[in-house]
Amino acid sequence: MNEYKAMMKASLNFGVTPVEIKEVVYQAVAYLGIGRVFDFLHATNDVLTEKGIPLPLEGQAIATTENRLEMGIQAQVDIFGSQMAEFYKSGPEESRHINQWLADNCFGDYYTRKGLDYKMREMITFCFLSAQGGCEPQLASHAAANMRIGNDKQFLIKIISQCLPYIGYPRSLNALRCVNEAADRIAENK
Repeated sequence: MNEYKAMMKASLNFGVTPVEIKEVVYQAVAYLGIGRVFDFLHATNDVLTEKGIPLPLEGQAIATTENRLEMGIQAQVDIFGSQMAEFYKSGPEESRHINQWLADNCFGDYYTRKGLDYKMREMITFCFLSAQGGCEPQLASHAAANMRIGNDKQFLIKIISQCLPYIGYPRSLNALRCVNEAADRIAENK
């Protein structure tokens, strides 16, 4: 937590906006869970208040309960490709609701928010999955998605290099393997 606060203060000094910081924290909920993110949300608010930034910040949500599924599906298609258009309906009936939640909650509620674009959200998601470990199938998918939307292989290697002191070598090497696998798959499909 102390390192997070120090890095957050530094990022504000280097031009990262309060909205961008809050959006990173909100994005974390979908990938790390509210139980792991809740204290960071409070720390974020504490640092912003300490810096004299009035809260709450301007809302960034654009999806509504009525259109979040449709907007989430479109976000998945924009990021991963047209094969995602019907993904929310896939899988065994008893667990299909999870794929729908992925579309309407993860992508509809989070990815459609203002404050960060898809490239930034995918880069952040790549960081969350790399740091978490044990999510290599999802990490490989998000590595490919990053490359699909313009965060190329070299960029992702730079991201891994920056994260290495925080996540360690094993997780960094796993992330590198996922990037290489995704790049190889993309090259094979060209």
